[in-house]
Amino acid sequence: MTAYPVNPELDLVLQRTVDVAPELVWKAWTTPELLVRWFAPKPWSTSSCEIDLRPGGRFDTVMRSPEGEEFPSSGCILLVEQGSTLVFTSGLGPGFRPQVTEGGFPFTAVISIEPDGTGTRYTATAMHADASAKKQHEEMGFVEGWGAALDQLVDVAKSL
Repeated sequence: MTAYPVNPELDLVLQRTVDVAPELVWKAWTTPELLVRWFAPKPWSTSSCEIDLRPGGRFDTVMRSPEGEEFPSSGCILLVEQGSTLVFTSGLGPGFRPQVTEGGFPFTAVISIEPDGTGTRYTATAMHADASAKKQHEEMGFVEGWGAALDQLVDVAKSL
């Protein structure tokens, strides 16, 4: 597994041990039909997902508000270490093309999955370009939202 240094001035981290096997956590993160079942914290939902699981591939989702408003997000996969690490960014589109992030801020997500007994040590890191973007993401409810989504991921993984 590749280690990424965390910068507390710029990065947000959610780390927990969950009681599902690492391969199921990986499957939930990398299979679009599974990801749509857990990716947005309820009462939000994910209406669509497209993943091209390779460096330069797309990581696109559409989140839907409880009122039905849709929020598309397009990103680029930077790194895939099968079963353990997924890195993607909203600052680039497919093919590593720079893109403008509409209505928000670009960030890079590092998802690390490690065996921990019969479960998984799960770490999600959101890396930001500056402290104001980190603060905005934190105020949007990063810890609560990504934590709720992780709970939903665990429920989906246990159903597999």
